[in-house]
Amino acid sequence: METNQTIYLGAGCFWCTEAAFRSIKGIENITPGYSGGSLENPTYQQVCSGNTGHIEVARVVFNPEITGLEQILEIFFSIHDPTSVDQQGADIGEQYRSVIFYTSEYQKKSALDFIKQLQDQRHFKRAIVTQVLPFKNFYPAENYHVRYYEKNPDAPYCRFVINPKIAKLHEMFPALMDDPKGAYQ
Repeated sequence: METNQTIYLGAGCFWCTEAAFRSIKGIENITPGYSGGSLENPTYQQVCSGNTGHIEVARVVFNPEITGLEQILEIFFSIHDPTSVDQQGADIGEQYRSVIFYTSEYQKKSALDFIKQLQDQRHFKRAIVTQVLPFKNFYPAENYHVRYYEKNPDAPYCRFVINPKIAKLHEMFPALMDDPKGAYQ
């Protein structure tokens, strides 16, 4: 039996990434936070300043027997624009980079192969700029960021940015949804 795996994904605002993956079967734990920078224990304000090198990410712990790494990558590349440098929609700054921090050589190879496949298929009109980097650090976000979508479903950001992503996941990956009826929307 395989054990759980952990991967760190930066797909823009971690509120979106957390909400999207929280609705997927086989996700054992998901935590928004900061990764890749030099400052220890950064705050949200410090990361937003653009001076820490950190990226908003979600630590995704998943059971590969339920949802495999390739499915994790499919979801990751479907919930954000991997061709946009330091920006996702109206969220602008280096903390919104598209990045995969891998924790094993298998994850590295899988991510690079997946990106090559998307490029070869011309899945996106522009080149994919997603960085694939070795994991080096992770600092959990402040408590008010955890489960932000669930706590603030009527907030404009949730309604206009996150809701469409969750609806897209229900459409694209119905068998993987933990909540197939869409009540999480």
